[in-house]
Amino acid sequence: MWLFFIAVLGYAFAAFHNNSAALVNETNVSAMDSDWQLVWQDEFNGKHIDLTKWSFEYNCYGGGNNERQCYTDRAENAFVNNGHLHIVARLESFTGPVLKDDHLLYQRSDVSVSKPFTSARMRTVYKGDWSYGRFEVRAKFPKGQGTWGAVWMLPTDWHYGEWSGSGEIDIVEAINLGTASDRAGALKGELETRIHGTLHYGQPWPNNVYSGQSFQLPNGQSPAAGFHLYALEWEPDEIRWYVDGIHYATQTSKTWFTQTIIKEQHVLAKQDAPFNKRFHLLLNLAVGGDWVENANDKGVDLEAFPQTLLVDYVRVYQKQN
Repeated sequence: MWLFFIAVLGYAFAAFHNNSAALVNETNVSAMDSDWQLVWQDEFNGKHIDLTKWSFEYNCYGGGNNERQCYTDRAENAFVNNGHLHIVARLESFTGPVLKDDHLLYQRSDVSVSKPFTSARMRTVYKGDWSYGRFEVRAKFPKGQGTWGAVWMLPTDWHYGEWSGSGEIDIVEAINLGTASDRAGALKGELETRIHGTLHYGQPWPNNVYSGQSFQLPNGQSPAAGFHLYALEWEPDEIRWYVDGIHYATQTSKTWFTQTIIKEQHVLAKQDAPFNKRFHLLLNLAVGGDWVENANDKGVDLEAFPQTLLVDYVRVYQKQN
């Protein structure tokens, strides 16, 4: 999920989840490698969000994907209580700046727009940035048509150019949980329970590409019914996705790539680019957008809100040489 997701207007829902050419589908339960050492964490046990670890976006840009929310730094949209981070999407009109990257000091805007929802998008940029590691988030996702909860990563330095040339790593996303499933082969009355793990890479928009895989929790469990542990292990040349210890997808540098422009020529970057530079974490709850509103029951169910993305903890591990 990224600011320029409008790149895939008409993004076919089925194609997004069935694009498995670059994937190895595995369902073995795997214990965490003992070589991983904890290097960063937030257990959300205090009374306030730790601003030494997190920053807030403040804009009504719409994610470049026609999303319906303004992101704010208000306590109404993000707070800590009972050991959990709450990110709350609320149905309320809000007016704010139209900014793509509001953390960049040189980018300011006097142009404002009003949106019908508010929510929060938190990130560790310049406060927690890593090249490779194991990233764990224990979370409970929202439900309802129009909800889009996400735990993901973006490049801190954009070494290979604009999105998606410098890459994007989606640890876990879930949309429209609890609505009618539009999964290929879904049974009549089946409800949406899928999670999604995806990589974005290639060239800057509109020549961006992606590969990803969806997964259903065992025994029909819904990510909105309780907490689950979502993890991603990122090593040179390989990225793996897990939920509750189940390894469900792998992608390798044999299938991802990026091209940079040198002297007006597209040149294939070497090694495991773009996933060989530092990235930071993001947590957010979006409302609507091109993908979400064209899936499941379509549109946004106004009566489903407010909705909350609950996060128990975030932990980052790295291997010590």
